[in-house]
Parts: sequence; C-alpha cells; structure tokens
Amino acid sequence: MNRTLLRNRQPEWKALETHHRSIAPLHLRTLFAEDPRRADRFSVEAAGWFLDYSKNRITEQTLDLLFQLARACNFEAAREAMFNGDRINVTENRPVLHVALRNRSNRPILVDGQDVMPEINRVLDQMTDCARRIRAGAWLGYTGKPIRNIVNIGIGGSDLGPVMVTEALKPFSQRSLTVRFVSNVDGTHLAEQIRDLDPAETLFIVASKTFTTQETLTNARSARAWVLAQLKDEAAVARHFIALSTNATEVSRFGIDTANMFEFWDWVGGRYSLTSAIGLPIMIAIGPEHFFSLLDGFHAMDRHFAEAPLESNLPVILALLGVWYNNFFGAATHAILPYDQYLHRFPAYLQQADMESNGKQTDREGRRVHWATGPVIWGEPGTNGQHAFYQLIHQGTQLIPADFIGFARSHNPLGDHHLKFIANFFAQTQALAFGKTTEEVTAEGISKKMVPFRVFEGNRPTNSLLAEQLTPATLGALIALYEHKIFTQGILWNIYSFDQWGVQLGKVLADRILTDLTAPVATPPRHDGSTQALIHRFRSLQSTAPDRMTSR
Repeated sequence: MNRTLLRNRQPEWKALETHHRSIAPLHLRTLFAEDPRRADRFSVEAAGWFLDYSKNRITEQTLDLLFQLARACNFEAAREAMFNGDRINVTENRPVLHVALRNRSNRPILVDGQDVMPEINRVLDQMTDCARRIRAGAWLGYTGKPIRNIVNIGIGGSDLGPVMVTEALKPFSQRSLTVRFVSNVDGTHLAEQIRDLDPAETLFIVASKTFTTQETLTNARSARAWVLAQLKDEAAVARHFIALSTNATEVSRFGIDTANMFEFWDWVGGRYSLTSAIGLPIMIAIGPEHFFSLLDGFHAMDRHFAEAPLESNLPVILALLGVWYNNFFGAATHAILPYDQYLHRFPAYLQQADMESNGKQTDREGRRVHWATGPVIWGEPGTNGQHAFYQLIHQGTQLIPADFIGFARSHNPLGDHHLKFIANFFAQTQALAFGKTTEEVTAEGISKKMVPFRVFEGNRPTNSLLAEQLTPATLGALIALYEHKIFTQGILWNIYSFDQWGVQLGKVLADRILTDLTAPVATPPRHDGSTQALIHRFRSLQSTAPDRMTSR
C-alpha cells in the first residue's frame, strides 16, 4: 500500500508515537535541570529573528525523529517544487509563487517557460508611481482637492493582510493620510468607515481579482453611490476609485479607468497576496521605500527557508513542533501572543493564513485523512491576553502550545512601560514551563485547604520569538516565517494547502437564500426546516418592525 495514503502508518510516524509514550511524562523542570545548556542548544537565529524553542517538551531524539519524518515525506523536493514554479496547487492547476512577488534578487522564475519577474516589476513600478502621487498630494479628486483619505474595499486576503501590516507599521506611515479598510458586507462597516470623510478627498481601492466578489462589490457600489450623491457626475468615479483586479471589462463597466487597474495573477493566493498589488494601501500608507524594506524582509526569510539545513531552519522547526503537539499530544489549538500593540491584528491574519490553508480533511489522493490537520489559531496582544484567557492556558485541562513574539526596543519608549511589558513576556513563558509545585506553595505559608488552587502544573510548551524592533523588514520576515511553517505542515499532513474549496458551499447557499429573502411568500420551500423557519421569521420581523432613524 502507498504509505502516503496512510501517513500515520509510516515507520517514521510510528517511531514518533513510540517516542511520545516515553517522553510524555517528562517535565520541563527535569529537562532543564538535566541540561544547563538547553537554551543554547534549542535556539536558532535568521533574518533578524531569534527563536528560543527550549521550553518545548522535546529532546534531541524528538527532533531527530521529526526531521526523519520530514525527509520521509519528501519535504525538500516539495519545497523546491514551490520555488521552481511547479503547479503544486493541483486541485486548481496553478503554481504557488508568492515568493516571486518579493524576489529581491530578481532571478528569473518561470511559469510555463515565461519569466514572471518583468510583470511583477512592472506592477511594482505602477504601484510606486501611484503611491508617490497620492502621498505628495498630486492625485486630485474630481473637484480639484488632493486625496487625503484612502478606503480599501476587499475581503479575506484582500483585507486581512493589508489591515494587519498597515496597523503594524503605523510608526512608518504618513499620518496626514487616513487609511481605512472595509470588508464586512454588513452595511455598518462601510457606514462607520466613511461617515466622517469628505467624498471629494476620498479614494476607494476596490480589491477583487474577478471584480465579482459579492461582499466587495456590494460595498463598492454603495461607496460609488455615496461619492455620486455629492459630486453629481459619473465622471467623478474615475478620479475616486481604482481597482486591484484582472477583469478589465467589469472594472471599466464600474467606471474605473483601466489605467488605474493594478494586476495580479492566478498563482497568487488571496491569503498570500499582500506583497502583490493587494499591498497598494500598505505602500500608500508607509511609502515605497518602506514597502521595499518589507519585501526585503520577506525575501530574507524566503532564502533562509529555501537554503538552511532542516536542523537550523526556523519555519521547519516551528512546523515540526506544531505537528508534534497537534498529532502526538492532541493539542487542537495554537495561541499566537504578540507582545507589541502594533501587532494586534497579527493573530487574526494568521487565522486565515493557517486555517484556510490547512483546515482540510482530504489528503492529496482524495481520501479522508486519519490524523489531525490544521489547529485552531487564536490570540491577543500582550498583557491584554494575560487578563483574559491565560488562566486557561496555565491551569485549564487542555494543552495549548503558544508562540510569544516580542521586540527589544519599542517605538514608544514611555517611562518603564516596555521593560514591564517584556518582563511579562518572559515571566509568562517561565511560569507556563515550570509552574509552581505543591511544595513551593506550601512553603509560602498557604493554608492546606488553599494549596490545590495555587498549584501550577507547568509543562506547557512555548516558543519565544525575539527581534530588535518591529520594522518593515522584521515584519516581512515574520510573516514569511509563518507562511513557510504552514506550507511545511501541509506537506507533513499530505494535504493541499493552497486551495480553499470549503468556503465555496456557503457562498452558493447564500446566493440562493438571498433570492428567497426577497421572493414572494408563496415560493415553495426549498431548504431544511430550520433554515426555512429562519427565513420566515426574518421576513416577518422585517415586515412588522417600525422604521427607525438611527442617530448619527
């Protein structure tokens, strides 16, 4: 039998199962006591990032077995295929070449014999010209006023990445420009983002590859109506809208000048697209030079991932540790805990990157998998999380591996804020690893009745990622680190990481239900009993509710 069909019956997988039974009872207190140099041996550095993974429930043997598993899964050949532009997105018959978008070496990368780099550079030049004109006040709206407000309309990868990076790199942004994002088809999102803006000074970026995405086009049409309600001339659309798309026909029909259409390609997956034209709002906010530094950071981690031996490869190590906990300890979630407020959207960004990529139950041969795949990704920044959910990580019944991310220097060095902040980072990883024993609690004079409540089991695994400062380059490297971790895990789980068929069914059903929400009441039922009842209740509430004016 082809062993790739039953990954969990591979000899390397079985060896890890046996090893897990022997190592599971070991405590990190013991592992550190037996090896004073453990932190030196279980750490690695690349592309501006230092990773300490010593507070994991592993030994040298664990790592050796995990590296053997990676090689048995032909990981290195799969990695090479991605960088070479092979059609590794098999179910959609596409290459996966987000690495080409930040290929700062400009070496040729071929798709069907054609070097993609000249087109990538052309779009980067187009983006640079646009960003510089807006930032200099040279892009004038229909009435002759300079553009001061940018509103990006997109969803999924056309929103989460640009939002996250724009927030993360605020210290590098031009503060005289307002840059906002609209994604949710709930009209409240658009209404709140534009309510205090002047249409004459506002430019909308409509990000949709096909220019047919329901949520994005619904918001775009409402934004168009808002502009025209004040400017009164269809010709104004061309001065206040640009498109990130490949559908010139629909872009032109909307009223956008196709000279202001920025192209990207079908080998750019949505959740990997922020270094493509989708990153235009980022470039406008932080400027072309800082955007290129962001690309430099991506490229540095790309080269590290492609070239470093597995044993010192940051994305590979993080990926293998994730597999170790997910598949052998049964950890179903993974926490992302950035100790920098500017990274407050980073966990949400990684939710899509990871869960849309590896949330799969079918292997590459089309069979149901018999092992866990992608974990639930979640988290919050810094001490906010400590006062919310850390209790469960410390003393709950579930094992939750966590990545702590921090920086030596703050962009806002107010008093001793940053020292206290990082002290909490280091303290939390220490507490999670080593806990607090019954003897230690008793020695503090705690009453015998209260001792069980004060004991911390510890032995909770964490990774610590530390860089000098949050910059465009370190952020680019950090994002690439997680992208390549996700790719590596997909290879180990024998699944396709670059499609997302699971999001399609809901879209199809939503279109059908939308018709039923406005169809005559006598329309024959065509849904399950629950959905049909909800449609009926919604229509009844709509028809009986009095009109209300919302205070604005």
